[in-house]
Amino acid sequence: MVIRFVPRRAAAVVAALLAGLLLVLTGCSTGGGDKGSSPASPRSVATPAAGTRAPATSGGPGTVGVPDWAKGMPVVPVGKLPSQARDTLRLIDAGGPFPYAQDGTVFGNREGLLPRQPRGHYHEYTVPTPGSPDRGARRLVTGESHETYYTDDHYRTFKAVLR
Repeated sequence: MVIRFVPRRAAAVVAALLAGLLLVLTGCSTGGGDKGSSPASPRSVATPAAGTRAPATSGGPGTVGVPDWAKGMPVVPVGKLPSQARDTLRLIDAGGPFPYAQDGTVFGNREGLLPRQPRGHYHEYTVPTPGSPDRGARRLVTGESHETYYTDDHYRTFKAVLR
C-alpha cells in the first residue's frame, strides 16, 4: 500500500479556503460589518424617562417615552453621549459623508447583545476617539426599525440611545 502526503502548500491553501467559507457561511467579518453594504437611516425616538435602564415591561410608571426596542437594557439620552457620537449621529441623519470606509456597513450582531433581527437589519458607524491611532472602540449601531445603540467598548456592551 502506498501512502501519499499532501504538500504543505496545498494544505495551507485548502485551510485558507475552508476558513473563508466558514466566514461566509457564519456571516462573520472584521469589526462586525460587511464592506459594500448600504447604510440605514435611523429615526428619532422619544426622550427617556428618568433613570439609566429602561423598564423590562411595558406600561406603568417610568415607561412613558421609552420605545419597546429599548426596554430592559441600559439607556442613554442623546444629550449624554460624547460630542463625537452626537456628531456621528448628525452625519448619519444627513446621509454622510462618513470619514471611514466601514461606516454604514452591515453589523452582524455576532455578540447577540442586540435584539435578534435578520441579517442586514443593523448598520455600524465609527465614533472617533480623540487620541486613538485608529478607529478606536466606540460605535453607533442603527437598525431599520429606527433604533440606535451605542458601544464604547467595541461591542462588549451596548446602550439604547434615546433621541
